[in-house]
Amino acid sequence: MFKNMEELQKYSKDQMESATAAATAVQKGVQQLAAEVTDYSKKSVETSSAFVEKLLGAKSLDTAVQIQTDFAKSSYETFVAQATKFGELYTNLAKEAFKPVEAVVAKAQAAVK
Repeated sequence: MFKNMEELQKYSKDQMESATAAATAVQKGVQQLAAEVTDYSKKSVETSSAFVEKLLGAKSLDTAVQIQTDFAKSSYETFVAQATKFGELYTNLAKEAFKPVEAVVAKAQAAVK
């Protein structure tokens, strides 16, 4: 597979660079996810607090039911949108983390052929 020591060293260097690039991509992706989770949590707490205040100010049962219905609908829509966004972030994280590895594997396969 390796004809001389230089080829082995180059291959090892490529492997290390690939691992470093993959780790950097994972770190960046995890930071994005953490920021998104934090933002979603803050918005959720704010929305829930506003809902409770609004519900406590309701003058009739019909108004309270309408407030609850609107809150439930809004919460569901927000959750679905956020779940979709998380899915996209996880997909991007996986793609970016494996890009450097794919390049090294392709080189190794070409060297074997």
